[in-house]
Amino acid sequence: MASYYGGDEVILVSRSEGGGGEREAAKALAQRHSDGSLPLEDYNIELEDQSGQKVMFVSESDKRAVMMGLMLHANAKSLINKQKYEDALDVLAMAEEAFSLCDARFIEMIDNVPILQLDTVWCYFMLRDVSCLSVAGDRLAKARKGFERSHGKDSKRFRVLQDGRHAELAIYVRLELLEGVVAYHSGDFEAARRSLSSAQAKYMQLQVPDEALSLLMGMGYRERAAKRALRMTGQDVQSAVDFLVEERAKKAQRREEDVQRHDDIMEQKRYGKTPNNKAVDLQRLKELVSIGFEKYLAAEALRINENDAQKALDLLTDPEQNCALQSRMELRKQKATKRTDQDVVQRASGVDDHYAGGSNPPEESQEGSSAAAATAADNQEDDNMNEQGEEDREEDEEGDEEEQEQAKKSKSGRDVEMEDELADKLTGDPFADYDIEVAREGEAIAEYMSLLESTSSAS
Repeated sequence: MASYYGGDEVILVSRSEGGGGEREAAKALAQRHSDGSLPLEDYNIELEDQSGQKVMFVSESDKRAVMMGLMLHANAKSLINKQKYEDALDVLAMAEEAFSLCDARFIEMIDNVPILQLDTVWCYFMLRDVSCLSVAGDRLAKARKGFERSHGKDSKRFRVLQDGRHAELAIYVRLELLEGVVAYHSGDFEAARRSLSSAQAKYMQLQVPDEALSLLMGMGYRERAAKRALRMTGQDVQSAVDFLVEERAKKAQRREEDVQRHDDIMEQKRYGKTPNNKAVDLQRLKELVSIGFEKYLAAEALRINENDAQKALDLLTDPEQNCALQSRMELRKQKATKRTDQDVVQRASGVDDHYAGGSNPPEESQEGSSAAAATAADNQEDDNMNEQGEEDREEDEEGDEEEQEQAKKSKSGRDVEMEDELADKLTGDPFADYDIEVAREGEAIAEYMSLLESTSSAS
């Protein structure tokens, strides 16, 4: 898919405010979710194009840079929605820096960076920061050039990708408004009038008729969804209904995919990490299982061989190595069972001590202890696999303690709350950047058109 993105937008899908924490959190998330490492979370973050296809990158560094840029940009948009424009500018600068680390040939084919330029100038405008006038003009020129390159002349390529819909109109309302504002404050009133008039015409196209809105709401659609659909489809009711049905189907499909991804991650966590901290490749595991190998044994063979399917196959088909592998796995299982039994005994001992004063424990206490032991036994294989991750799988108790201490140190270096906040902002909605109400844009257009009229009257 890497050659396809002309006119498209890359989005981040989480399968589930101002300050320096965003950069490190985004960097950590991008690193873990771009290099094949086993996620620490129970979700995965992927890059998709607007058709829902997974984006393939030439290098991990490019994927990491784009992921980081998109996460930071999403966080900046959240700040813009909260009218925290100064904070948003700080995060937008971080996002721009992240995008700059990616191969320019890829960046030129998507419209995420032009949208970032536009969001930056919008923040300048909402802050009424005239000191940024010259840099605003440069950013808008880059944004327009980027849109023309990715959307095609007059957005023709973009509309082909969107089945003829005018989803980009709101973006161009904002772009032309800001171009008009910059031209006005630069003294180029004629250019300002052209830009503002064009923005006004597009703004009028986005006004939702009450009758059409009532029709859609009468069909059971919510007001916001109905307005969005009508804006995206040029106010055509039938096209809007088709859009809403399509969106609902896509959401249902994403939910199913989310469940599958979650299950896959949980399964990978049971198998543990490779020596290089990667997850077991489930596709290669499936291939080994399909030719008759036991699943956990095949997973362990892949794990210790860094997902090299041929080396794993060689190990599994060598009787001596296969036997040794099974012996090691059985030994680990016995160790884990012993630790679980000790935990159950300790818990039971604690209950006895609690009631040593003379009162009788509840009748279900003994049954509860038995149930706990049974549950521990049932979960033993999963617990065993969760403890995998070191190259030498026969470490002693001292080795286990050292590994646990290292894991604690690693976790303490993470800003888990910030990482979760960044991931939560990734909606997977391909139209989020184009879904602008344009009410403020309309007010600003009227304001500057009035200023132009006053200027004309004065002259």
